[in-house]
Amino acid sequence: MRQVLKLHPDSRCTAATRIEVEAVRPRPGKLVLHYLVTGRMKDLRLPPVTAATRTDALWRHSCFEAFVRESPGAAYYEFNFAPSTQWAAYRFSDYRSGMSVASEMSAPRVEVQSAGEYYELQASLELDRLPDLPSDSVWRLGLSAVIEETSGRKSYWALAHPPGKADFHHSDCFAQELPAA
Repeated sequence: MRQVLKLHPDSRCTAATRIEVEAVRPRPGKLVLHYLVTGRMKDLRLPPVTAATRTDALWRHSCFEAFVRESPGAAYYEFNFAPSTQWAAYRFSDYRSGMSVASEMSAPRVEVQSAGEYYELQASLELDRLPDLPSDSVWRLGLSAVIEETSGRKSYWALAHPPGKADFHHSDCFAQELPAA
């Protein structure tokens, strides 16, 4: 089911008018994410497509993110996907603590396409080797995006936002339940 991300109340964005995301588990251990941005793509800062390599600090620019944990559970994973097709994967033992690279994960397949009024990013992830994410369990997802405009202004989008500043790691953001495939 496609869901609409909400703009954080402290953010302003004139380039993107709507961001939708769909998360699907076509089989145990696999997650497919499809992000769709509508608006004026010429006003978004989107880097050119490069080799799909693991890269840190993608969230500093336009980036699509997914936070996934077993329901219930404290440990979670963060996945970042840049318009360049670069990606990152991290494991946290609890809220913003115990961070490590999720090195047991294979490279996701990231595909992008753009036109004048829309931008799409699809990421296909094989997650069956992640120890804190059993493929036969229910998963909780926090789906979000950082959008950078050509002016340098950034906006923060998520399924849900906790009170205060934007914080995609907060438990309030894990707003979608995804049953086992």
